[in-house]
Amino acid sequence: MSTARPYSPGDRGPESGATAAVRPSHGQIRRLALIDASGAVPRARDFAREALRDWGWLPAATADQRAAAEDVLLVVSELVTNACLHAEGPEELRVSCDAKSLRLEVKDTGAGTPAPRMPHRAGRPGGHGMFIVERLCLDWGVVRNADGPGKTVWAELAAPG
Repeated sequence: MSTARPYSPGDRGPESGATAAVRPSHGQIRRLALIDASGAVPRARDFAREALRDWGWLPAATADQRAAAEDVLLVVSELVTNACLHAEGPEELRVSCDAKSLRLEVKDTGAGTPAPRMPHRAGRPGGHGMFIVERLCLDWGVVRNADGPGKTVWAELAAPG
């Protein structure tokens, strides 16, 4: 499901301040600064992969768990790539996890609003990032920075069963 909702269902949105992130009930949250980082996409994927290892998603014991971890890494790639291509680069990646879901947040200084390209044309090169995010995630949205330009694009994926 895709939304332009600034926060996920049941969430009251970010805490006051532009850099606040919703903390999972178990407090598992990781942050990676990406301002002016070369190789931001592979760096973000490696960072997320390490978090998944620490949180027990990897190594995956089943095909479903492996697919869930691969989905997380693909969504990280898409969100960070979009920030690189359309928003003057990412500032920060936040990854948080609780027993039911994993939340990804990419903060940038761009003014645009991401949206899946409609109609989606699978045979055309490019323009698939937010369509992929929409298909793989439970929900996603955009929170505008309250104190200046930019936004945080967030996405939530289900924890493997």
